[in-house]
Amino acid sequence: MDRSMTILLCLGLYMLICFGVGLWAMRRTKSTKDFFMAGRNLGVLVTALAVFSANMSGFGFVGGPGLVYKMGMSSIWICLTAPLGFAVAFFLLAKRIRLIAELRDSVSLPDTVAARYKSETSRFLTALAIILGVMGYLATQILAMSMVLREILNSNPLFGGGVSLAMCVIISSTVMVFYSVAGGIIASVYADLIQGAIMVVASILVFITATTAVDGGFAGMATTIMKDNPEAIAPWGTLGMIGCLSWYFIFTMGVAGQPHVIIKMMMYKKVSDAKHILPISVGAYAIAALLWLSIGLVMRSLVLQGVHAPLANADEAAPQFLQSCAHPLLAGIVFAGLFSAIMSTGSSFLNIGTAAVIHDMPKAFGIKTIKNELFKARVTTVVLTAVAAFFALYIGDLVALLGAFGWGTFAAALVPTIAVGLNWKRATPLAANVAIIASIVINFGIKMASKSAGFSVPFSVNTGAIALLVSLTLFFGISLLSKPPKLDADIEAVMDI
Repeated sequence: MDRSMTILLCLGLYMLICFGVGLWAMRRTKSTKDFFMAGRNLGVLVTALAVFSANMSGFGFVGGPGLVYKMGMSSIWICLTAPLGFAVAFFLLAKRIRLIAELRDSVSLPDTVAARYKSETSRFLTALAIILGVMGYLATQILAMSMVLREILNSNPLFGGGVSLAMCVIISSTVMVFYSVAGGIIASVYADLIQGAIMVVASILVFITATTAVDGGFAGMATTIMKDNPEAIAPWGTLGMIGCLSWYFIFTMGVAGQPHVIIKMMMYKKVSDAKHILPISVGAYAIAALLWLSIGLVMRSLVLQGVHAPLANADEAAPQFLQSCAHPLLAGIVFAGLFSAIMSTGSSFLNIGTAAVIHDMPKAFGIKTIKNELFKARVTTVVLTAVAAFFALYIGDLVALLGAFGWGTFAAALVPTIAVGLNWKRATPLAANVAIIASIVINFGIKMASKSAGFSVPFSVNTGAIALLVSLTLFFGISLLSKPPKLDADIEAVMDI
């Protein structure tokens, strides 16, 4: 059996698994609590791998190797700091957000924000920030998945090279929306479980393959890259010290503001499970980082040695490695892992965005009860997928803008509001609202200035890091200058733990 058919069969098997997960999860989804919160009944292993894979996602499988190929060792400051981010997020949030979810029967992050600050305005702004970030992330996930699918299908003689991107968007969106509509977050977290398992196994196998792809192994890679550009193999890479330190800051603190990650902390069975979930998540991420670093170094070395043609786009590093260096079965498994990463992350964002639209926005405007909420949540899921698919195909600039600002906006909006706010009684609703607004304005403002006027931040400082610094400063300053808020007794008791 040739390489293209092996890869296609692995991908087809994965798609069947997705449909199976959706059908299984549909039987377990009886209410909106099940749809948005998985009934708060997840076990340790499922939660741990869901947290890890939600953070790694398609970025680690495609974007990570691309960063190493383009910038050298700069992105090691993401690999090294993200596990620290897990620890920060769990320390600040795991117990408190899980207890509040149970005490207030919360089914979304804006529910938690509204309970903490006793403010529907805070609920609305949190939901707005989530929707803006989610649409960009979701659209880019659909587009990335569709582009990879088109490459796989068009490389197979069965399809004659005539499969369009639009057709691949339809196929990808259909699979995603099926198990998202059928099973809600239950389907997503169990897809995360599959994705996490594939990532861990594939990362080890890819790392072993990478060690033999270049003469001399990693020492040979380092020598080759150093001859071309000594900075690339140095600790700061080509991004430079200030840029890397801004990544260190945003990826250490930013995990505690990613809704697709921290929402999983509201779902596990027992509060005491957090101490077991954290080490599993960190360990899995450390193993997956082997794939991230090894593929990027191998492809850069092979191109410099003239063994492989230069890549038209740095994000082609992982697909090209799999096509030219990996065994066909390993390539098929990793491509299935890539689809799983994109699919499950897209599903998570779809679920979070649906909750913001159908659950939080109405509550923010005083509508306390939604009739047939589960049915309307499923309809909203379909609509959001269709809108995101349209953006992916026809509004590429907007998608790129939203996708680029997503992580930083989430971090700048939610780290002060949720991560700090659940640990500091002095935090006020006004401070939370200003921090969220500032995060949106700064991230959009800088990105729009960079596109329209060619503006660039000095020293390659991450835009999200700037927004987070400003939002934290405003959050602390306004809270200290305001009258101390009066907390509800149950919220105060949770914060005293």
